Amino acid sequence: MACSGISEPKGHTKVQWAVTILCNMTMLTYGLQCGWMSPMTKILQSEESPTGRPLTDSEISIIASAPSLAGVLGVIMFLQTVDRFGRKVSIMIMTIFQAFVWIITLLPASTTSLIVARVCCGVAGGGCFHVIPMYVKEISQDSIRGVLASVSALAQSFGVLFMYILGGFLDYHTVLWIVISVPFLTLGLFFKAPETPSFLVKVGKKDEAAATLALLRGMDVDDKEIQQELDVINQSEEYFRSIPEISIITVFKTRVWRKAFVIMSMIIFAHGTNGSFSIINYAATLLSDSGAQISPDLQALGIPICMIIGSLITMACIDKLGRKPILGTAFAASAVVFACFATSTLLKRYGWISPGWINVTLVMVAICCYGGAVSPLPFILMPEIFNFQIRAKLMGYLVMMAWFMCFVQLNTFSALTFNYGAHVGFYMFVIINVFGAAVVLLVLPETKGKSVEEIERELRGDVQKDVEK
Repeated sequence: MACSGISEPKGHTKVQWAVTILCNMTMLTYGLQCGWMSPMTKILQSEESPTGRPLTDSEISIIASAPSLAGVLGVIMFLQTVDRFGRKVSIMIMTIFQAFVWIITLLPASTTSLIVARVCCGVAGGGCFHVIPMYVKEISQDSIRGVLASVSALAQSFGVLFMYILGGFLDYHTVLWIVISVPFLTLGLFFKAPETPSFLVKVGKKDEAAATLALLRGMDVDDKEIQQELDVINQSEEYFRSIPEISIITVFKTRVWRKAFVIMSMIIFAHGTNGSFSIINYAATLLSDSGAQISPDLQALGIPICMIIGSLITMACIDKLGRKPILGTAFAASAVVFACFATSTLLKRYGWISPGWINVTLVMVAICCYGGAVSPLPFILMPEIFNFQIRAKLMGYLVMMAWFMCFVQLNTFSALTFNYGAHVGFYMFVIINVFGAAVVLLVLPETKGKSVEEIERELRGDVQKDVEK
């Protein structure tokens, strides 16, 4: 017989998990599309190329880089749709763009058609990093918000890994016929997915918002906890309806919003320029220079595997340890890795070569830190630190900044390596990662298990005042 003093936990999280996994099928598809270029480049530059001729290095470069700038266009587009039509509709539009990628690629291929397909990939990718974290945050209860938000990075890494495996064993068109089913399946299932309660309240559908909350929490719609959560959303909506329309000027005039935006801008700067993209692109050279005998295929598979390991570690720890220690440790560890790479590269000029296992370990650590924390956590923090009324707008600006900074990182590192040597770029990344760790550990408020209101009080300094009293 159960002890009468112990209350049974109410509700369940099954629906939240199911909906989170479903919406992150878009991140799986994004991972597939990111990984597509690696195994297909050899085919596109061979005599068996579906374009009818081998593509040149410059054509491959344009096709590969097209999603980066298109991602900015995607964020601009979803900035308009996410608050006008809702999070659910925006995800469905994103899924349609992902389906277009594979449809266009299956058509008779040319350089132009492949570039158009990759632009669609970038547009959808911009939406993935903008809308998916927002949607997951708004359907999740605080106690599991972190682990649900971490699913995105895991799904993307699995997508890259699956594409590397498929591309290594199957021909060009067979791969496309397999992966094209994913966005269509996602789109079909997502018709049944709920809109977020916050958006439903915004558009005046309060009864539907209550029913959606009850469905997501596994409780009765009349349950006290459901009504309390709905009351918080209603109060927030009523407050923001009473103030003038929010613009970026309004945001900067409001101290707590300005502070949150500046903190996240610094973190996104460190995220976009921390050097991990350069490590991934430079991994083969680093390993070959150190004498490590690893096949190209194993190197390619090793990158998503290390990212998956990092994601799994974060999922296991994020709602226990919090966001600050994980992200701060990842930046600090990345700083140590780049310091080692820079010193090793510099010493090589004087005839000293580090043992191969050291560089292999360093590459693994860097990619684990990136896949588990540096890449996903800023996008988990953004919807947590910004309230509903400014969330879509500010996240859009920050996601655009992230895409642009990644583009800058790759081009800057290449220029520094060519003109001054790789060690200069690596030392630059050390400084950036130390900066990122300092911002996270010294300035960023912990968001684990806290409501937006609690986080805003901490940013205002109300928590410290209460302690002093």
